[in-house]
Amino acid sequence: MSEKAIRAKKKYLRQKEVRLHELKNRREANRKKLAMKIFTHVYKKLKTSNGFKFDFKIEKQIHEIFDTWARETVDEFLKSIEERAPVYRNLSGGDFLSLNRIRDQLPEELIQSYDNFQEKVDKYLNPIKAREKLLDIKMKQEQEEEQKYTERTVKDLTQLLIKVDAPEKLIKKSVKLAGFTNDMGRPRPITLLTVLEDIDIIKWYAGIGKRWLNYYSCSRNFKFVKTIVSYHLRFSCLLTLAEKHESSKREAIRHYTKDLRVFDVDGSEEFWFPSEREIKMMGDTNLVDPKPVDGVLSMVLIRLAFDEGLYRCGVHFCERFDTIVYRIRLLDRGLNLDDKCWVFDRMCVVLCSDHVSEMYVGELTLQDVDYSSLMCI
Repeated sequence: MSEKAIRAKKKYLRQKEVRLHELKNRREANRKKLAMKIFTHVYKKLKTSNGFKFDFKIEKQIHEIFDTWARETVDEFLKSIEERAPVYRNLSGGDFLSLNRIRDQLPEELIQSYDNFQEKVDKYLNPIKAREKLLDIKMKQEQEEEQKYTERTVKDLTQLLIKVDAPEKLIKKSVKLAGFTNDMGRPRPITLLTVLEDIDIIKWYAGIGKRWLNYYSCSRNFKFVKTIVSYHLRFSCLLTLAEKHESSKREAIRHYTKDLRVFDVDGSEEFWFPSEREIKMMGDTNLVDPKPVDGVLSMVLIRLAFDEGLYRCGVHFCERFDTIVYRIRLLDRGLNLDDKCWVFDRMCVVLCSDHVSEMYVGELTLQDVDYSSLMCI
């Protein structure tokens, strides 16, 4: 930053402080004027009438308010050693009741009350003891902060935390190959997904978006990934839904909203795709054992026409028989993959309703499926 820019920044900060100070003083002046108007009005009412008459009693609330104010005032006074010192000096020094020849001539109750009073004064107003107590509290806080700082330092040194750069060219290429954007880089619909249910389409996009956000959250250029998910994937999903229902993008946004809202069987709202606000609030994190970005990016599961639950769910350790048969289809034919490179294309997998939802969202992958359960139909 140049010297001219530094001077301009300092000038702006000074002007900002002055404006804030003027605004604070203006607010205090307005409060004082309003309070004086209220007190003047109350005083006139009391002079011209027999007082205010209420249907309810407010003595308790007023007592609580004044009690709170008094406690706050006492607490602020006890925190200040400079204010304690003169009060302690006036109450403890030069009192004639501390002389022995005077004490012998006074009643025992008076002497005992005086001694108790002096003990309380010494306990609460003695600046030396108060300073020692505050120093002890401050030392304890400093020791705790040093201990926490040491623990954080040791944790940072022992834990492997690195920052990386997300490959922007590869991400743009994968977005284009998957069909999220056209040749101009604008979002476009994916026609092959129109055979799915609305909630499955949204889950498909949400699974890819959440995986990208989780995987690339450790990158320095995380803002680029957030833009891809928040704009390109979101509007590609809206355009796909609009093409399925033969409507416009504006009508799809009006029905689903930009947060891609859907309703379940009970009529309650569900949000699978991360909202714009959630994506904007996501911060950079550190790379610690990331999960690979695999899943349904290059494929889609198409439901077959029959619903007979004849097969067990193909996911490992799942014993459910209320299943549906899905056909695995390669999403982008432009990849030019042969049968040896893409062995799952056009094969059928049996999944229950829970696991197909987890497959779309990205919580499951084909690695969790028993390959012996795949069928060729």
